[in-house]
Amino acid sequence: MRASFSFPTAGWRPRDWALTALAFVVVCVVGLTAGRGLAAFGGDVLRLRLGGDAQATRVVVDLDGAVEGSVVEAGRDGRVVVALRGARARSPLEGEGRGLVRRWRVASESGGSRVELTLAAGARIERRFLLPPGDGVEHHRYVVDLAADGRPAAAAAAEPRPSARREKPLIVIDAGHGGRDPGSLGASHRESELALAAALDLKSELERTGRYRVMLTRDRDVYVPLQRRVEIARRAGADLFISLHLDSSADPATRGASVYTLSEQGAGRAVREFTGRDDWTRELDLPGRDPGVDRILLDITQRSTQNQSARFARGLLGEIEGAGHPMLRRSHRDAGLAVLLAPDVPAVLLEMGFITNPDDARAMGSQSGRRRLMRAVVRGIDAFFLDAEPLRHASTGNAAGRP
Repeated sequence: MRASFSFPTAGWRPRDWALTALAFVVVCVVGLTAGRGLAAFGGDVLRLRLGGDAQATRVVVDLDGAVEGSVVEAGRDGRVVVALRGARARSPLEGEGRGLVRRWRVASESGGSRVELTLAAGARIERRFLLPPGDGVEHHRYVVDLAADGRPAAAAAAEPRPSARREKPLIVIDAGHGGRDPGSLGASHRESELALAAALDLKSELERTGRYRVMLTRDRDVYVPLQRRVEIARRAGADLFISLHLDSSADPATRGASVYTLSEQGAGRAVREFTGRDDWTRELDLPGRDPGVDRILLDITQRSTQNQSARFARGLLGEIEGAGHPMLRRSHRDAGLAVLLAPDVPAVLLEMGFITNPDDARAMGSQSGRRRLMRAVVRGIDAFFLDAEPLRHASTGNAAGRP
């Protein structure tokens, strides 16, 4: 039996009804607002990690819930302080820094916690953002990117910097088409011409950071077979392969960037082609004793490479969109493209826009437009390798998460 109740409404005037309705609306709004606030924020600080160098440093705070961040101090006095509403630090966390950060500390305060960074050199906050769980990471990550601004830090001290990784990652940049293959044609440019110009710009931007080794599959207007491009990357031991192209369409209004990664069908093709070679186990440094075991290990390698490629593609698309570059509606696509077939090198094909669209062609035909896009690509590469390598961190537990 359902309980029921009633209000003594007999004889109510319109004013009584209006006041009752108003009270009801107020209660609903307050309840919804409170509910949203409770759902949106709350959680513990798990750890803080650092990556990068003295030019650009990323600070990653791992959290088991969403937070809202605000800047308290922006670095002018040698400190960066960010308040995280809803994030509890159950005990103070602190440690030595890296790159632009000399020391760091996370401590609780009313309503949340504070991330305090003592700078080793003058720096500014370049951007801040919250990453939700995803791509195998089960927790939230609040990210603060610092960039050197050339000023001495008020709190700088002469102390040894943490050692860098022994060998810098190798990025192989592939300028699509070339020579007898001009690619798609626009009103004023060939795809091969703009792809090469963009590859040279990307090489310059990457080398400017000092964080990478860079190799081109071509540095002039020559044709390089597709399989040869893949082999260049594999034989060099590339850590990442990026092929640069421009799209085309019968509709000149179609525009925007997109990124291809290897499809499931393409992955199967890659495995079949690779296992057809006589020395494929030696090329992948597999045991070579049991064909079944070797095939399983190849499948695992291919799957890991696909996952890394997809992770890089998502981060790259986010950086490109964040830079204000036009994006194709379905910007992450997959295909069995020949340049993506290496089973042991993460690879993407970046369509920088449509050569058949006047605005895209104009942007890619200018060095300023290309450099703006290539700097976003560099930020995507930075994030990819920061996410991949072990970072200096402190934790309330033993798990070492990724940013």
